[in-house]
Amino acid sequence: MTIRDRKKRIYRKRIPYGMQNFEDIRKRDCYYVDKTSFIEDIEESNMYFFYIRPRRFGKSLTLSMLENYYDINKAAQFQEIFGGLYIGENPTPEHNTYLVIHLNFAEVADEQGSFIQAFEKYCKQVYSNFANKYLELLPVGIKEGLASYETSIDQFSYLCDQCQIANLKLYLFIDEYDYESKSYLKDEQFHQRRLVQTQEEKHITYFFAAIKGAAANSGLKRIFVAGEIPVNYGGLTSGFNIGTNYSLNPRFNEMTGFTEDEVREMFEYYASVLPFNHTVDELIKEIKPWYDNYCFAEESYGETTMYNSVMVLNFLSNYIDCGYKIPKNMVESNVRIDYEKVRMLIRHDKSFSHDASIIQQLVTRGYVTGKLVENFPAEQINDPDNFLSLLFYFGMVTIDGTCKGETKFVIPNEVVRDQMYTYLLDTYKENDLTYERYDKSKLESKLAYDGDYKPYFDYIADCLKRYSSQRDKQKGEAFVHGFTLAMTSQCQFYRPISELDNDGGYADIFLCPLTDIYTDMTDSYIVELKYCKTDTSEAQLKHLFADASAQITRYADSDIVREAVKTTKLHKLVVIYRGAEMVVCEEIGTN
Repeated sequence: MTIRDRKKRIYRKRIPYGMQNFEDIRKRDCYYVDKTSFIEDIEESNMYFFYIRPRRFGKSLTLSMLENYYDINKAAQFQEIFGGLYIGENPTPEHNTYLVIHLNFAEVADEQGSFIQAFEKYCKQVYSNFANKYLELLPVGIKEGLASYETSIDQFSYLCDQCQIANLKLYLFIDEYDYESKSYLKDEQFHQRRLVQTQEEKHITYFFAAIKGAAANSGLKRIFVAGEIPVNYGGLTSGFNIGTNYSLNPRFNEMTGFTEDEVREMFEYYASVLPFNHTVDELIKEIKPWYDNYCFAEESYGETTMYNSVMVLNFLSNYIDCGYKIPKNMVESNVRIDYEKVRMLIRHDKSFSHDASIIQQLVTRGYVTGKLVENFPAEQINDPDNFLSLLFYFGMVTIDGTCKGETKFVIPNEVVRDQMYTYLLDTYKENDLTYERYDKSKLESKLAYDGDYKPYFDYIADCLKRYSSQRDKQKGEAFVHGFTLAMTSQCQFYRPISELDNDGGYADIFLCPLTDIYTDMTDSYIVELKYCKTDTSEAQLKHLFADASAQITRYADSDIVREAVKTTKLHKLVVIYRGAEMVVCEEIGTN
């Protein structure tokens, strides 16, 4: 038996992908993008801090960082944990001066379907652990006193009072405070469950009412509440009036997620110690369309954009594991988990008359406008008027300035665009539009490697015709364009880029070849997609074809196309639908 040769491991900092414990990250010598300067900003803000961001944006890690910074029991480890970071060199007087309670509502596990019972059990366990952790600091008999109270709400109030008696400060962290409300968005029986949710919401409301009372009259001095959607339990951010929602404040736009400078600095470090096959500029250019372009404050638009931090870490980890090659899958697998929430929310509107129109506008027009709702009662989470705001808080759309006095929203990047297209295809499949993935993959391979485009677009046209025949109201140019984009987005060899002209008409679909992944592919495509009504004459068709031919020649000559095609042959295609029937699919000129 021979022992396979192993290369000597090159020392490098660990990539903290999936890690949410700040102490572990620091003690295990992981790479950490330093966000500790925001501690100063938090301290200068309202004592009761409310913060919303999409999943995988570093909220839980931020809470863990703050917990380690303020925990009185961690004072002796301050240099070990924070040494070399901004706040380690510039500590505030409040560091390591608090007792800390950390609640994560995502850890509340239903017990025989009873959220209230599970909530009570979880909170009581956290409070018991708290009493044990700070036993030497708290008044004598704290554990016995705690056990004498029947409800977790009374226990919490008791602990706050005991901290006040002992002249101790308490810092309360609540992560995933909206977890229970979010769970209903994924539930097929949403409306039925809404009928029984009232008591559960009341219980959470009573809990926050206790927080409000404790903040006014006890040792509870600071609160940090984090979640994904701004659900208002009994006035959490309105009637709770001591708390301030900083989610849309430009001061905290960059507190979670990565700026491009932060991504670049991280990549430069790893490139300096590992044999990268790409320059940092090349890697930035590769990931930017997929993970960048988030803006969480209207005032910050045009200044900086944020990358999804967890997805960047996932890419970097995969890049190294793949032998310094661009990973084939740029979309993290558990993104689909997030997508389920949005899909279920949309399904609740059976007519698709309100919500689907927003999706269609995003896919075809490229943007939507509307008002951002800063918070809404839990019982209104499914209100159609809140749908656009939910898309924003979930990270499915982002701020892109203003338009005619309203906030302008766009799809931030290709990861989200993939989810949008997947939603559209799912709605089609739910209406008995099925296809064989094996056959589809063969057509895609011929498209990418043989220049055989006609069978692929015939296939799309066949699917479109079958579906449009089922739902007349879906016929039209928006549907045709959205359907085509959705179908091409599922092709593994390309990233479809849809551009729109200033006149509002549909421009080209550029099938940007993923040559960094599929280095031997030979063909790329730019498609001018036109739609006309069923009564359009042949003479009118010829005129439409001539216009499309002129347009696609102009689009194909753009810098973005010339640069992206690289060594592939660019095919300029004109595709025209008359109603639900594809009547033209022709190549114009040669590369």
